[in-house]
Amino acid sequence: MASEHFRYRRHGTGSAVVHLVLLDMSASMLLAGKLARAKGCLLALMQQAYRDREHVGVISFGGQGAYWLAKPGKAQAFNDRWIAPLGGSGGTPLESGLKLLAPAIQKTDRLTHVWLLTDGRFAQLPEKPQGMDRCTIVDLELDKLRLQRCQALAEHWQAQRISLGEGIYV
Repeated sequence: MASEHFRYRRHGTGSAVVHLVLLDMSASMLLAGKLARAKGCLLALMQQAYRDREHVGVISFGGQGAYWLAKPGKAQAFNDRWIAPLGGSGGTPLESGLKLLAPAIQKTDRLTHVWLLTDGRFAQLPEKPQGMDRCTIVDLELDKLRLQRCQALAEHWQAQRISLGEGIYV
């Protein structure tokens, strides 16, 4: 092989998208492996964002309220160390997570894709966050008694819904 066989290819500088993920870590997510599935989805999303050179931020909401697991920034290559030990407890304070989300959407100059990973066990349907460009609700309601809150929220927010047991709905 000679030097003329090597070609330099400039890598892209990244996408103009930031993925903002809301991860439900309530006690109901511990049933039927829902939190484990949500963590698997989060890990896959982080890996794809890294490959696409996109930015990601992750908000957790659960019994302890809501907080940033990862503030918006470049997606990192290795995420399993911080995702694997995540556990769940308490109620489903989605509103607290949305309060953290709102300034992040307003502050960014990138296109925002909001991901909500939940089983939909929240008390009320919250209002759609202002300023997001796209939203995907990953419906983890795998219980026998289905409240179909994720479906109602997807319709209310005009969001795409992905049900792990059923398929993709727009």
